[in-house]
Amino acid sequence: MAPPTSAERSAEQHPAHRRTPADVRRWRRYLADERAEAAVYRDLASRRTGEERAILLALAEAEKRHEQHWLDLLGADVGRPLKGDWRTRMLGLLARRFGGVFVLALAQRAEARSAYGDEKFATATMAADEQIHEEVVRGLATRGRNRLSGTFRAAVFGANDGLVSNLALVLGIGASGVSSATILLTGLAGLLAGAMSMGAGEYVSVRSQRELLEASTPDPDADRALPHLDVDANELALVYRARGMAPDAAQAHADEVLARLAVAPVSVADHVAADEVADADEHETHGTAWGAAVSSFLFFASGAVVPVLPYLLGLEGGRAVLVAAVLVGVALLVTGAITGLLSGTSPVTRALRQLGIGLAAAGATYLLGLLFGTTIA
Repeated sequence: MAPPTSAERSAEQHPAHRRTPADVRRWRRYLADERAEAAVYRDLASRRTGEERAILLALAEAEKRHEQHWLDLLGADVGRPLKGDWRTRMLGLLARRFGGVFVLALAQRAEARSAYGDEKFATATMAADEQIHEEVVRGLATRGRNRLSGTFRAAVFGANDGLVSNLALVLGIGASGVSSATILLTGLAGLLAGAMSMGAGEYVSVRSQRELLEASTPDPDADRALPHLDVDANELALVYRARGMAPDAAQAHADEVLARLAVAPVSVADHVAADEVADADEHETHGTAWGAAVSSFLFFASGAVVPVLPYLLGLEGGRAVLVAAVLVGVALLVTGAITGLLSGTSPVTRALRQLGIGLAAAGATYLLGLLFGTTIA
């Protein structure tokens, strides 16, 4: 006799519960979502190689086990295949077309929405799987976030600075009562000055950060000194102690390195503490100085041109102010939502926060412009 399936064991735990049409509809929805999520992971895996591909295929296999649970529970009521919910279908479309960190960030949020913790016909194992899947996808997404974080940081900061600062500048000058031509020239001057400042600042910031990291990287020339060290004094232990290892552990590790030296060449850089080795990847996290500078310049300019557009199109007065505020508001919502998606948080919350902060700053400057305009008049 075959052992009972997880679905049969789940049903046995609720003998008094009779299957209702609502139960069947809910289980069929779970089934459709599991199939769609498995397809997303397979599509993502098709765009990767090595360890990431293996991890994504393992996630797809886990979703297949969950799918089988609902098939067993539904039995003859499985019916025609349903489509997954709209969010999962959209995720699948993005996975087939792109497959980058944005899709992984969306997949991370999808795993966080699992309803199995409150579903009495889902096993505890299934609920635990979904929680762990979120952490697995978070780890994969973090790799992608680290690869683009330097340039992306400059891009987001540049675009938002351009949007908010130039909107505040244009509204403040406009509220003082000057002509539209003056507002336009002021906005264009603010665009160029701000973009140059942002680009130069990002270059200096990222370059300085990388130089600090490079100064902490072990010197490869130190390897040539290893064969000539005094085995009894073993000053190599001081290297590991300086890098944070306890004295006994540093001594033991240094003895091991020198013992292995007789067998094969060894490197100081290859035998530092594990956390120090990992720190070498920080160079990738911060991106290149030129990449950050160019991204910051271009994105500041792209953001700063938005408040100027109404004046470039010939609008004046209150109509130009309103159009500029609306255009900047939409742009702030978009950049906030993108930041939310990449960070694995709610895109709606981040978008509204971005909008509120940006318009508050611009509104304050507009009020100051009205005040100064009245005072001058």
